Amino acid sequence: MDAAAPAERTGQGTAPLPPALRAPALGPPVPRTLCTDCGLSRMRIAKACGRACQFIAPDYPAAEAAVHGRTRDPSRPDELHFGPFRRMLRAGLREPRPGAQWTGIATRIGERLLETGLAQAVLTVAPTPGDPWRPMPVIVTRPEGMALCRGMRMGYAPTLALLEPALEVGFRRLALIGIPCQVHALRKIQAELGLEALWIVGTPCSDNTTTERFREFLALLDPHPETITYLEFRADYRIELRYADGRVRFVPFLELPLAQLPADFFPLTCRTCVDYTNVLADITVGYMGGSGKQWLLVRNERGEELLRLLRDELLVDEPESRGRRAGPVRVYAANVVRAAGGLPLRRMPDWLRPIASRLQRWFGPKGLEFARARVEMKAIETVLHLRHAARAKMKHMIPAHVWRLVEPYGLQPEPGEQRRPDPAAAEPLSRPDPGPRR
Repeated sequence: MDAAAPAERTGQGTAPLPPALRAPALGPPVPRTLCTDCGLSRMRIAKACGRACQFIAPDYPAAEAAVHGRTRDPSRPDELHFGPFRRMLRAGLREPRPGAQWTGIATRIGERLLETGLAQAVLTVAPTPGDPWRPMPVIVTRPEGMALCRGMRMGYAPTLALLEPALEVGFRRLALIGIPCQVHALRKIQAELGLEALWIVGTPCSDNTTTERFREFLALLDPHPETITYLEFRADYRIELRYADGRVRFVPFLELPLAQLPADFFPLTCRTCVDYTNVLADITVGYMGGSGKQWLLVRNERGEELLRLLRDELLVDEPESRGRRAGPVRVYAANVVRAAGGLPLRRMPDWLRPIASRLQRWFGPKGLEFARARVEMKAIETVLHLRHAARAKMKHMIPAHVWRLVEPYGLQPEPGEQRRPDPAAAEPLSRPDPGPRR
């Protein structure tokens, strides 16, 4: 297989990648509108974008039924917000991995898939040599290679374009660690790939941007942005920054310089994404409902098997839920109304920011209530930004469940903004038992 491997990419002026990683040279993308460059447009089947793209005409009830055997059931707690799942956990590795974004659960799942032979390769991203914030799509073929992929990258990563080189060298048991737009497209073409097995570890994703734009944000946070090695938005209303010299700094959300960012800092795709929680993955590994730990949504039997790979390596407990989200979500909605209309956001007086930040941390929604709030905020963003910038696309891009999420905040579809009502979206059908929940 190694002899037949396609040409590899390396960073400009850098040493070759270690043997555990492959970074095949990828073709250019076919120009698209509302595109996050998931990689499908770089493949020979680029025409599949029309039926596979999350931002054209997603059919989440059909996709959820195909992947999980059933659609989300609004009568079951939290499925309207988070999609189908068998159970939710708050978890962390007993031995956190150094350099991981949290404790390293997603990384460890990838390692175990390769150690056990369940997967021959894991498709994911690593830091680009010489440019650690820029994601580089890689095929990981050895367990030790997963450690080289730890941490967060910021920018667009055409990870799905790795499918063709992986198949060309004979891999038929694959895993993907990916974000929602990548997972949605892969699910749509999965049956055509001739795979023996496919495992998908999904990470939640909200607002992506280019690596260059992300550096502009870092420069607003610190006069020496090149010294920042880690950034994470936390569930305690702060971002965590780590520095090359070992320092750690926390910045409250309300003290971030978001008002100084240009209006197009986040593309319209990310501002109108309806799948924050990666509902088509086998297991979602994130932070929103974790209250300082990782938040796991086990969505189907494949997700259960992925979790079993870690067995006694995890510390798990029940997710908590505290506070009330309605007030903060209404305030957020008012700000989105102004932003979607091109109006400047009202800046909070500097003297008030520390006080408001403390109040937010003390009284703001926590745990699952924080996660529900973020999902509702994203739903509101979707409706308002599309209504302002691409009203004609609303009836195709907005699933019925999103309208249900925004209804409590006074948002309802206007004429021409909604598909013909689907009775199944309002009243769940009788379905088989989806497995354990706790």
